[in-house]
Amino acid sequence: MTSPLITTRFTASNTAADVVEGVDLHEVRAVVTGASSGIGIETARALSAAGASVTIAVRNPTAGQHVADMVEASTSRRPDVARLDLADVTSVSGFVDAWNGPLHLLVNNAGLVTAGLERTMTGRELQFATNHLGHHALATGLHRALAAGAAERGEARVVALSSTAHMRAGIDFDDIDFQRRDYDPQVAYAQSKTANSLFAVEATRRWVDEGITANAINPGGIATGLQRNFTAEQKASLDAARAAGVFRYKTVEQGAATTMVAAVSEEFAHTGGHYLDDCQEAYTVADDAALADHPHGVKAWALDPALAERLWSVSDELLRR
Repeated sequence: MTSPLITTRFTASNTAADVVEGVDLHEVRAVVTGASSGIGIETARALSAAGASVTIAVRNPTAGQHVADMVEASTSRRPDVARLDLADVTSVSGFVDAWNGPLHLLVNNAGLVTAGLERTMTGRELQFATNHLGHHALATGLHRALAAGAAERGEARVVALSSTAHMRAGIDFDDIDFQRRDYDPQVAYAQSKTANSLFAVEATRRWVDEGITANAINPGGIATGLQRNFTAEQKASLDAARAAGVFRYKTVEQGAATTMVAAVSEEFAHTGGHYLDDCQEAYTVADDAALADHPHGVKAWALDPALAERLWSVSDELLRR
């Protein structure tokens, strides 16, 4: 029998500030990746406003310090800033090695879109490497810290930012890095966003007995710097989807609300492997379902336990190369 979907009192119109209102996070240590722009800034701000000790993990520490200034000005709490380049395994290892003590919340917020084929120094396709592999390495590297956080507070949470784009493509395990197939940046992005959801499924399966759960979220359509590298084709596709009613643009504050629901709401305490949309658990649709018909659904391929377990093993292997 299928369990009922998890619902909350929040909707697409609510903001991150609405979600954390009345929530006390003064004993919570949180890491937010990619918090130098867009949703990441608002996530760091909302967590700080609720009392959390936040570390902003960003590629550009100067930009991170500017965000810390803004957050401190509005919340009277200054986040720490640390350098993290998710496309560079050495950078991820350095961040992990520098972390001390428990961690209660990890928000894998950073994301990248490319207009054409780009690769990391080790030959990985850049969108998959940044959006998924780097976050996989970060979360597994911080596993002990998350376990310590769960032991201290009764739970630790990981939030992985996925996207409606995941509905365009699953994982091509035979050619993840586009070595043989023609490169399509939209398909590559979609693959990475499916991977974010599958990560949450397998991380929960592996770690739930330690009090660690992970959930994936779709923030919705938000005009952020993520779109700066869109090709004309990608922009046209986005405009067409919007015109068809697949999504409506949210503010950054509204986009961060679903992140905060997964991060702090009681409804998602001690439960993981879910995909959230507009502050609710999304309904599952068939792999061949059309995006236009199910803009708030999640493809079955993004929640499949067997695919999630396979992706975890493949990710570990790719990171060892």
